[in-house]
Amino acid sequence: MSKHAHKIGALLFCPDCGTLLNLPADNETEVKCEQCGRKEPASSYEDIEIITRSHPDAFPSALAQKRKTQTKVHEGEDLNLLKVTEKCPSCGHMEAYSKELQLRSADEGSTILYTCVKCRFGWRINN
Repeated sequence: MSKHAHKIGALLFCPDCGTLLNLPADNETEVKCEQCGRKEPASSYEDIEIITRSHPDAFPSALAQKRKTQTKVHEGEDLNLLKVTEKCPSCGHMEAYSKELQLRSADEGSTILYTCVKCRFGWRINN
């Protein structure tokens, strides 16, 4: 019984030495392992399902910022702050107070100051 390449996601590894195998060229029927020389049939690459995912915060957009829930807060020291849906980098809580300030020159974007509702951690984002 012959050994076949090990599939992990969309990657194929040599069953003899574990080296990552290259993709076959258009007309190649075999792929040769660069480490040990073993030949793997190009058909091993057939029917491989490739699934890619991005973290929701990987590509922030202006539209996503506008869609965030905002609630005006009128109590105590947090007067005139917005409560927004924003993930705290410290504790992971999904609510924060926000305040927008123009700290840089007028032709540059504003700065948004966040304070976590739960742990009171503060951070900022320059728009």
